[in-house]
Amino acid sequence: MKTLSEEIASALVQIGAVTFKPEAPVRFKSGILSPVYVDNRIIPYHPAVWDKVMTQFTHVAMHLCKPFDVVAGIATGGIPHSATLAYTLKKPSVYVRKEEKEHGLKNRVEGGDVRSKHVLLIEDMITTGGSSLSGVSALRDNGAIVDDCIAIVSYNFPEATIAFDEAKVTLHTLTTFPIILNEARELGILSEKMVALVLDWLSDPHGWAGRHNLL
Repeated sequence: MKTLSEEIASALVQIGAVTFKPEAPVRFKSGILSPVYVDNRIIPYHPAVWDKVMTQFTHVAMHLCKPFDVVAGIATGGIPHSATLAYTLKKPSVYVRKEEKEHGLKNRVEGGDVRSKHVLLIEDMITTGGSSLSGVSALRDNGAIVDDCIAIVSYNFPEATIAFDEAKVTLHTLTTFPIILNEARELGILSEKMVALVLDWLSDPHGWAGRHNLL
């Protein structure tokens, strides 16, 4: 019997939220070339999968070491999950813009006052951690206390791990890339050679393209 983390990993591959493109790697905003692309924005289109994801979000949130008062989502990918989690747990819900509005009150934190509140941050995907930690900074600038962030999955890049440690934020994920790769292999989507190629990328994403003559 599979764990919920394994079920989520398998479902993400099956609905196409995680795709593998070694022959046509995608370029991240950071400049990294990747043989893997994750688009968790399609999860709410698949209610059965979203139900598993929200069940796991709820489980992780309810077993955090520190209590929280408010749930915040990073725009835009984190918002469906943060709002649903807040509704489920009967907590106030806010979201964090990537940038200040150019009009009105120019808020980055929308939805309510987070001063002196313990805020749980929700994100759909962690790459370098930049957008999530920018959200943490915005919340803290508004007086919030942020100790934890839950994401569906992270690439576990060393720079992200260091950044979260330096920000004193604990990152939790619903599933992991080793689990995703194992599920993709079991589904017959990835060969052993492909798994090795993706693991090589995960070990050194910045140098991967050069090692494989893709620059």
